[in-house]
Amino acid sequence: MTRRRRIYEWFVTAPSFFWLSWLFVIPTLVVFAILFKPADPYGGIGSGWTLETLRSLGNPNYPAIIWRTLWLSILTTVLCLLLALPTGYYMARVDKKWHNMLLLMIITPFMTSFLVRIFAWKTLLHPEGLIKQGLVFLGLISPEATLLYTPEAVLLVMVYTELPFAILPIFTAAEKFDFHLVEAARDLGAGPLTAFFKVFVPGISRAIATAVLVVLIPALGSYVIPDVVGGPNSEMIGNKIAQRAFSDRNLPHASGLAAILTLTVLIPMIVSLFLQTREDQKQAPILQEKA
Repeated sequence: MTRRRRIYEWFVTAPSFFWLSWLFVIPTLVVFAILFKPADPYGGIGSGWTLETLRSLGNPNYPAIIWRTLWLSILTTVLCLLLALPTGYYMARVDKKWHNMLLLMIITPFMTSFLVRIFAWKTLLHPEGLIKQGLVFLGLISPEATLLYTPEAVLLVMVYTELPFAILPIFTAAEKFDFHLVEAARDLGAGPLTAFFKVFVPGISRAIATAVLVVLIPALGSYVIPDVVGGPNSEMIGNKIAQRAFSDRNLPHASGLAAILTLTVLIPMIVSLFLQTREDQKQAPILQEKA
């Protein structure tokens, strides 16, 4: 029986393994290999091997761009979680008749083009746009204030685009959560916030980890949003990769920056996998006792 189960598990996981290999592992290895190839004057890849690209990555402008990429991505993730947790909690507790309407409000942005939504924000944040004019009218900002082409504009639009990806896994987990545990904590004297953070949040920890990954990883590689609503002081590493690959036609240099981005993305994935594995090890004895 054990052998049959192992064979069954192998057949179930094999397609995912090959899919992951062809679409992630192999392309990643190719990127790292191109990093050690010379650039071709015509935009291709030269013959032989060199460390010149590694030396060129010491550009003094890159640390600031990498730091901006990190803090914008991390702050986007934190803000999305702060908004998604109460939203998912409320959606799970609200009457069933409101579920579909609230879910439709979250999914509706996906029905329009990603670029259309970004250009809509560009119009709103424009000096003649509705948001700028409204804030000036209310006296909250001066007429000379700039909303567009700033890191804050990039942060705002990134939170807007990534927020649904944080809400959906949290809402899905909250729907299955036993809210009697929260009520029991309240009966024992816990306040609303204490019950929320010490009972509800740990109970959906896996969904929170999923939300972090699905927001943080795309945010780290974002380049369209900084390109459209950001300025020269809002460039992220994705913009530099696109510039080196398409404008400068320097594929090895673009691969070097892509390698840095790949390593940056792998770190939260490995940390999340480690934390989930440790949580599974803690839960294993409890599940065995119940069995």
